[in-house]
Amino acid sequence: MESIRLYDRAISRLSRRELLNVGWKLGLGAIALPIASRYAWAQPIFMNYPFTMGVASGDPLPDGVVLWTRLAPDPLNGGGMPAVAVEVSYEVAADRGFNTIVQRGTSIARPELGHSVHVELEGLEPAREYFYRFRAGAEVSPTGRTKTAPAPGASVDQIRFGVAGCNHYETGYFTAFRRMAEENFDFVFHTGDYIYEGRADGGRNNRLREHNGLEIYTIVDYRNRYALYKMDPDFRAVHESAPFIVSWDDHEVENNYTEVDENDIPREIFALRRAAAYQAWYETMPVRVSQMPVGSHLNMYRRLQFGNLIDFNVLDTRQYRSNQACGDGARTDCAEALDPTRTMLGSEQERWLFDNLATAKARWTVLGQQVPIFARDFSAASPNGQFSMDKWDGYVAARNRLADRLIETGAPNPVAFSGDVHLAYGADLKTDYTDPDSRTIGVEFTNTSISSNGDGTDVAGNWEQIRADNPHIKYHSARRGYISVTATNAAMQADFKILDKVSVPNLPVTTGGSLTVEAGVPGAHAT
Repeated sequence: MESIRLYDRAISRLSRRELLNVGWKLGLGAIALPIASRYAWAQPIFMNYPFTMGVASGDPLPDGVVLWTRLAPDPLNGGGMPAVAVEVSYEVAADRGFNTIVQRGTSIARPELGHSVHVELEGLEPAREYFYRFRAGAEVSPTGRTKTAPAPGASVDQIRFGVAGCNHYETGYFTAFRRMAEENFDFVFHTGDYIYEGRADGGRNNRLREHNGLEIYTIVDYRNRYALYKMDPDFRAVHESAPFIVSWDDHEVENNYTEVDENDIPREIFALRRAAAYQAWYETMPVRVSQMPVGSHLNMYRRLQFGNLIDFNVLDTRQYRSNQACGDGARTDCAEALDPTRTMLGSEQERWLFDNLATAKARWTVLGQQVPIFARDFSAASPNGQFSMDKWDGYVAARNRLADRLIETGAPNPVAFSGDVHLAYGADLKTDYTDPDSRTIGVEFTNTSISSNGDGTDVAGNWEQIRADNPHIKYHSARRGYISVTATNAAMQADFKILDKVSVPNLPVTTGGSLTVEAGVPGAHAT
């Protein structure tokens, strides 16, 4: 592309015809002048504010984090950027006022990646709070707060983090994210279902807000849907408040998918949709280049460590699993679910995790993943129980292998986090869920949804009977919210934060219940 004109902040010096000519040559979303190099425009002038999706940081290491933003002056229509690379600068400071700049640099927003920017910082101090912002031309992004992880093996007194997931745009406001932002966590773990893939409801179910467009299939569809969610002010606020550790579940692609979708579309066709969804996920998340997808595959699982306190394993229970047994939904007497060859993690990821468990030395061994590990029997009427085939209940042999490995390695104080089910749980992990006296090997905390399924209730269904059939479950709620976790050397406490309604914006959050697990004493108890 030719250089149109030397950059001049006094854009009014151009005639209307000259201005339209520049816009025609570079696209309607931005005017970029001039060329900084052969490959990137250095001084863009945008028709609209380009940082519409805010900023984010993620995957904290002791010496750095990932900083993210995306240029999108027309976010709901593909982004509105011309098909050229653009220079984006960044600043990192020790204070919110940017009086003490500790790093600055330049990155490239490339059209191949939707003009997203991923900056992998290095050289920062461990366990330190920082503030960051981006610039493109004369435009400045919002300011984000982030925090590095403690140094390897360092003595850490306390870490506070949030756990959340399942944020359906149409069914409620994201007030819980705003309340999370106010907590200034050390980090936030998102368990998945960051977006939902379905078409606009069209007012059929009296939903509060509406998706943009039809069900999403193409890369532009997925980009536009992520933009809708990222533009939500409460969602932006929580990303600006703390680094995220992100995973995914199914709705980032399609409901209950594995290598095929729930409608059994041919694999080679569904792979195209997966590839589009995975690229859009990468473009939108504060993750490292090692998570960049290759076609319809993305290596999402990874390990993060926080001094001597937390060894955090981020798992992918969606991409490599065997297809759901006995169809989908809840089943009774499903022999296929007991097949010893069935896998939840895939053989490679399972080996990776089992090796990690053998080397875990931090006080708490955390498994951050998507769907509940603990058994959930929903049927008091059936002597054989009724279990959801999409959760670890449909992968019994894989769950047993995990339990055996936790015992074999003696990984310190296992705690799992999960989401997906739009219900909050605190439960003990057992070797045999049919025997209440069997060995307890750890604890699992399951977050409810941010908004999915609407307001919710204090309890769901015949809770008393469900509790009687599942004595390992210590807490349950069907309200919306998140988990606030405080980890120390002595204990880990999970406070289940709930909202009375998500159909009304900006309500306060309360603590619906709290569970604590003491180091060296498997099992949770009410606080």
